[in-house]
Amino acid sequence: MSELSLAYIFHHDQLLVDVNFQPPKVEKLDNDLCFQAGDQVIARDLNPDDQIPEGYQLIPIRQLISLWSTAEFEQASRAVQLLEWRRNHKFCSHCGHETQVHPSEYAMVCPDCSYRQYPRVQPCVITVITRGTDEILLAKNANSKSQMYGLIAGFVEVGETLEEAVQRETLEEVGIHVKNIEYLASQPWPFPSNLMLAFKAEYQSGDLVLQEEEISDAQFFKFDQLPEIPIAGSIAYRMIQHVIHNSPINQCSAD
Repeated sequence: MSELSLAYIFHHDQLLVDVNFQPPKVEKLDNDLCFQAGDQVIARDLNPDDQIPEGYQLIPIRQLISLWSTAEFEQASRAVQLLEWRRNHKFCSHCGHETQVHPSEYAMVCPDCSYRQYPRVQPCVITVITRGTDEILLAKNANSKSQMYGLIAGFVEVGETLEEAVQRETLEEVGIHVKNIEYLASQPWPFPSNLMLAFKAEYQSGDLVLQEEEISDAQFFKFDQLPEIPIAGSIAYRMIQHVIHNSPINQCSAD
């Protein structure tokens, strides 16, 4: 019997895990994606006709962020993003010919025109904004059914710096200007293939005016009077803890 590999087996953004929320170990198949030395760790799409093994279940990967260490979540994040990339690049974007998997690189290669399609990461900025010494800006997503308040975030646009993206997103979503923008940390965020770049900034001027299609509510909350906030393990949670408790940003996660 060949050596078993740790397998991240996905059905879209749901991961196959056992009752202890651990992924299975399986024999490698020809179509599996390997993303560590040798074949020790693989990623695989669950086929529609595959049966879920007894003792296993499909869990949304978002639910695992508070249960796993940062390293475990980032490994699963890498797996789902690579599967998403391969799934979406079955055909050449130049000539339309069916692509092939490169034998040694993360590349989908066109055998007709030789164009290579590599995984792409979408950079997003997420900003924790403070006012004075004891207030933090939190906003509720208009499309969310929960009562959770989070931070201002958005995609970086072509031709702008990260700092410009922070200023633009804040002004667009809540109508205020910020100052003293400072980089904090980053986190891979596989929904579907983002890299969250964390910043902190200070309120400068303006009244809260909401972009209603994006934000249903936004307020400056006192540090000791917070509403429901993002779950532990997310970079938003770490950022909030960082500004309130002065915790090191890279030591606030559940490792």
